[in-house]
Amino acid sequence: MIDKEVLSRCASVTPAVLLLLIVGCWDATILGTQIEVDTYSTDSNDPLESDTDTGSDTGTGCGIPSQFQWSSTGPLISSPATTEDIKDPSVVFFNGQWNVYATTAAEHLTLTYLKFSEWETADQVEKQLITENPDFSGYMAAPQLFFFGPHNLWYLVFQAQDQIPSYATAVDPGNVRNWTAPMQLMPMPALLTDNDFQGFDYWTICDDVTCYLFFTALNGILYRSSTPKSDFPNGFEGTTKIVMKDDNNTSALFDACNVYRLADTGKYLLLVSAIGGTGRYSRSWTADRLDGEWTALADTEANSFASMNNAAGADWSGFGISHGEMLRQNPDETMTIDTCNMQFLFSGLTDTGYELGLLSLVR
Repeated sequence: MIDKEVLSRCASVTPAVLLLLIVGCWDATILGTQIEVDTYSTDSNDPLESDTDTGSDTGTGCGIPSQFQWSSTGPLISSPATTEDIKDPSVVFFNGQWNVYATTAAEHLTLTYLKFSEWETADQVEKQLITENPDFSGYMAAPQLFFFGPHNLWYLVFQAQDQIPSYATAVDPGNVRNWTAPMQLMPMPALLTDNDFQGFDYWTICDDVTCYLFFTALNGILYRSSTPKSDFPNGFEGTTKIVMKDDNNTSALFDACNVYRLADTGKYLLLVSAIGGTGRYSRSWTADRLDGEWTALADTEANSFASMNNAAGADWSGFGISHGEMLRQNPDETMTIDTCNMQFLFSGLTDTGYELGLLSLVR
C-alpha cells in the first residue's frame, strides 16, 4: 500500500505539529493565537443552533482576493505519544471547544483526536488514537469531520485500507469510542481501477439537493462522485466523473482537495495541493455550482493560495504548505466559510516530521 507522503518525501519522521492559517478580511488586523470565530450551542431540539446566519447569501461579505499573502507562526500541536507526525487535520468548533481529527503514524497511518478551548493550550490536552475504539483497526488517513443535518448525526469520512472511501457516525464527536464501526461510502471506481489508480483524500460537501465526494488519485486528475442528499451516504457508486486534469504534470493536482461554500457570495472555493519547485503549495478555483465549471483564482506556484512564496515566516516548514482545512462558519455538510474571517489549519514539515502552526493573511 502506498503512503502518498513517502512518494514525495519524508522517509523517517518523529513528532510533528498542526499549523493554523488565519485569513482576515483585507483591512483587518492580524489575529494572534486566540482565534475569534462564531460559537455554537446545542440543545435537545437543535443540535447545531448557530449564532450566525449560515443560510443567507443576501450580503456581499468581504469577497475573496485574487492574490494572497500570509504570515506564519511556529508549530502549535505535536503528535501523540508513541506516534510519528500529525497532519491532514479536520477541525470544527462544537460545544465551546475546537475538535480536531488528524492523521498520525504508529505501525501504519491511523487517526488521532483532540479537543481544546484555546489554541495556545492545544498541545497540552490528551490526544486519543481512534484505535481506542475496538471497531477501528488497520490503515486510516485523511479524516473529514462534519455534522449532517438531515440525519442529526456527525460523520467522519476517511480513507481506509486500499484507499477505500469510508465513514463512521456518532451523536457526539467528542470521544473516539463514540463512533460506529466504519462503513464503505463506495467501492473504488472503475474509472480509477481500470488505470491502476486509487483515490486519495476524500472530501464531502452538499448543497440543498445533492452531496458530492471530491478526491484525487496522485495522477494529475481531480474526480467527483455524487448522490442525492436524501440518499446520503449511499448512492455514490457508478457516478464518478473527471472534474479537471493535467496530462503534463501529475503533481499539479496531487492531493488534499477541499471544497467550501463561500458565505454571502453564492460561490464555492476549491483547493487542491500541488508539488512544485518550492515544495507543497495550495492551488485555488471558484465556481457558481458544485457540479459547475471551476474558474482559476490563485492556481499557480507563482500566484498560489498558500505556498512558500506568499507565507512569510513559514520557512520552518521545509516542504511548503501541505494538507490542511479551512475553519468553517458552522460544522455542517455545507462546508460554509466566512469570507470576512477566513482561516486555515494546515500541515507543515520540519526536519523532525510534520507539524501544524498559524498563518495570518495580510493585505
